[in-house]
Amino acid sequence: MFDNLAQPIPTQRIRYLGVNISIKRLDLIHPYISGNKFFKLKYNLATALQQGNQQVLTFGGAYSNHIAATAFAAQAMGLSSIGIIRGLELQDQPLNPTLSMAQDLGMQLKFISREDYRHKNQPEFLQALHTQYPHSYILPEGGTNSLAIQGCREILTPQEQHFDLICCAVGTGGTITGLIEASHAQQQILGFSALKGDFLSHDVAKLTHKRNWSITDEFCCGGYAKTSPELIQFILEFSAQYHIPLEQVYTGKMLYGIFQMIARGELLASQNILVIHSGGLQGRNIA
Repeated sequence: MFDNLAQPIPTQRIRYLGVNISIKRLDLIHPYISGNKFFKLKYNLATALQQGNQQVLTFGGAYSNHIAATAFAAQAMGLSSIGIIRGLELQDQPLNPTLSMAQDLGMQLKFISREDYRHKNQPEFLQALHTQYPHSYILPEGGTNSLAIQGCREILTPQEQHFDLICCAVGTGGTITGLIEASHAQQQILGFSALKGDFLSHDVAKLTHKRNWSITDEFCCGGYAKTSPELIQFILEFSAQYHIPLEQVYTGKMLYGIFQMIARGELLASQNILVIHSGGLQGRNIA
């Protein structure tokens, strides 16, 4: 049933400084369940229904792609949804477009303090939610769990086994882990972290035994949702030249990094490069 929501996924080829790049446009798979979120939610929502749950409960920030996608997907599957939103101060402010859309799709928004939000993965916190919201299927922030990884394995198809290098943006680690698990030993998986620090590498290392991958935070512009004038200029020029929309949190940083690495001679014309466009365009706020 969930697969019936998907649109065909095109691959768009571009060229930069003599290097050919194939971009898999997951952003076009669905208008609202965009990109990697489609694959992360696929088996989770199927399991929620199989277990007889009546609603899906999950977590996210005010501009979370995951919150927006979960709200739409839950409604499409006949489930109600609850979003635990980081930032108690937001409950007295007008809803931004992301949260407004989620609410319009039937999601009940519950704002909690940033301090309480840090405990979202603690057993006591989760048990309290189970008590407060019985018959709820609880999804972690970003949707990353074993079922999400199972779905993300399907991003890389058997027809794409000839690519030498596969690039993706990294937020919680679910998408890159799925790609790693679907890859063969001769393929390299390169993740571009949207966050500063090497903790994502430690997280992913716990999820896969394979070692044909690496994650760089060189192009994160200082941290999550942070930008730079150079990044914004790159996104605008890239979108104008190649007619591929990017946003500033994930895909923009990834392509910016790829182009920088090509210019430095670190990625070569002899490589077959596949780039995963993981969507998230509802978070774009570039003029």
